[in-house]
Amino acid sequence: MSVACNTVKMTDKNGDLSFLNQETTQWRDAPKEPIAYASKKETIMLVGGLTILQDKLIETALHSIGENFVALPNPDFESFQKGKAFGNRGQCNPTYFTVGNLVKYLQDLRDKKGLSEQEIVTKYAYVTAGGCGPCRFGMYITEYKKALRDAGFDGFRITSFAHDKGIFQGKDEVEQLLNLSPKFFIILVKAIIIGDIMNILGYKMRPYEVEKGSVDNAMETCRLIVSEAFEKKTNLTKALWSCRKILAEVKLDRLQPKAKVLVMGEFWAAMTEGDGNYNLHRFLEAEGAECIPQPVMNRLMLSIWEAERKLHKKEALTVESSKKVDFSNVKSRIMIKLAKAAVKTHFTLYAKAIGLHDYEIPNMEKLAALSEAYYTLDCEGGEGHLEVAHLIESVKDNLSHLTISVKPFGCMPSSAVSDGVQSLVTSHFPEANFLSVETSGEGAANFYSRVQMALFKAKQSAKEEFEALTVPKHVPEKVNNYLYQPHNSMAGSAAKLVESLGV
Repeated sequence: MSVACNTVKMTDKNGDLSFLNQETTQWRDAPKEPIAYASKKETIMLVGGLTILQDKLIETALHSIGENFVALPNPDFESFQKGKAFGNRGQCNPTYFTVGNLVKYLQDLRDKKGLSEQEIVTKYAYVTAGGCGPCRFGMYITEYKKALRDAGFDGFRITSFAHDKGIFQGKDEVEQLLNLSPKFFIILVKAIIIGDIMNILGYKMRPYEVEKGSVDNAMETCRLIVSEAFEKKTNLTKALWSCRKILAEVKLDRLQPKAKVLVMGEFWAAMTEGDGNYNLHRFLEAEGAECIPQPVMNRLMLSIWEAERKLHKKEALTVESSKKVDFSNVKSRIMIKLAKAAVKTHFTLYAKAIGLHDYEIPNMEKLAALSEAYYTLDCEGGEGHLEVAHLIESVKDNLSHLTISVKPFGCMPSSAVSDGVQSLVTSHFPEANFLSVETSGEGAANFYSRVQMALFKAKQSAKEEFEALTVPKHVPEKVNNYLYQPHNSMAGSAAKLVESLGV
């Protein structure tokens, strides 16, 4: 559809006349001219957006089932600049980073590897998660296509799957480039779960490594082992058991009081490991802190919880006098229970195999109960009630010395929570050390300054907590190096270790 404009008579400030014939057309996602795309089998699918480790594992895992996926490099500041150059104005920085990262990769294919723009458009496609909500997440595909068109890649294919539907994707999605079968999602979730577990272990170990870089080296070795298991379709549990032995050889000194910092907030900004959040996790570790990251598992469990809640509400609307059984509800309930059980079972199995013992899968019912007095549970924008719940849980259960909510500049759901609701929470829990901080892709100096001020108080708390205990003269190497510390009243890992020895 197009709308033609009448000829407009214009006069500039000097009185000169000019006549412009301009035709305005409505925006279309489809390219102007038909394109002969490569077949599904010959198409190279680009993917990215999770942690560096998870993107690499996903690439290998999907290769093992015959899917031709390539993980994009981690977005950097150049990606952000390209996103701003080719994207619409007023976007949040996850949009700029992810859109710009794709543009940068395609430009490198053209300028460094010699592929023509036509070859790139016909042979490559990009996969992203989609969905609706009060933010720009539901418009990402249009943003990608607009930026790609302006960068010279008009007609480049973007396909998506609904982030909250799991295996229940619509027919239209299935008939697109992706084979969105149960097999696809099962292997995808396995890669994400293992990536979560390895990331959690890395953040627990890295601040206490005796030899700098030893944890990263061990993690890279483990990634290769797991990747090989995916490729050869061998037992993943055995592969993780091999990783357990490798990680056990890394020398740690856990008798160092480190501030424990819970990093949460908008999903991408809190999870990414690069310029998108000013390398926050590595910055905290360099400043003497231990990070508690937000795994993708949390968002996965939230989606299952939301589906279960919707089903409860649907069943509550059933007419009481009706004797007819709604078998669609019964089927949905069974599938939700199976999904929840499968995720928890695989996480527990893989975590025990690699040696992650002191971590619990988030209890969504508990988190909902904690936040219900402050946040409407039916509001599903962004991370929903999880930001509120994590802060309250952190204070009540003494999980961290500092909680940081990372939000992109202009992120409506996260800003409403971290700037609005959390002010009420902190007034009721004055002992909470809470920092809400924005990322805009620029302004790193101000970001670091605010984090350092909040971290100073956290480090003091960790030091006082540790010094209040009697530290033994000798701690057995096996105990110090082992990854397990039982839950107790202390927040810091060093204090927990000393308390667990019962000195």
